Amino acid sequence: MPRRREVPKRTILPDPKFGDQTVAKFINVMMLDGKKSIAERIIYGALDIISERGAEKPLDVFYEALDNIRPVVEVKSRRVGGATYQVPVEVRPSRRNALAMRWLVDSARNRSEKSMTQRLAGELMDAAEKR
Repeated sequence: MPRRREVPKRTILPDPKFGDQTVAKFINVMMLDGKKSIAERIIYGALDIISERGAEKPLDVFYEALDNIRPVVEVKSRRVGGATYQVPVEVRPSRRNALAMRWLVDSARNRSEKSMTQRLAGELMDAAEKR
């Protein structure tokens, strides 16, 4: 609980191509060193690859992948007496999205395809198909 006033959350402007706030947030998570145009190019390219591979709506694949990755429960350390226990705790919805996006980007970066666009497209398709 803050001692002063609560700082309001900043609203994220929707992305220019799809007009979607979740895609805009994902672009921000993907961005390295403030290079937003490169992150946009990677994500839009990955969504184009997904549509070329046969998915009629790449945004549906994107949302399906995020839904499949989202965690419901995480463990937190609780100290009781002298012992520390790992206690399962339900994850807040905003943290669920943040974790899912972070995990998606990390696992895409660790894949072996040639370009980041291909890696992200492959990871999105695998996550949407629960692989």
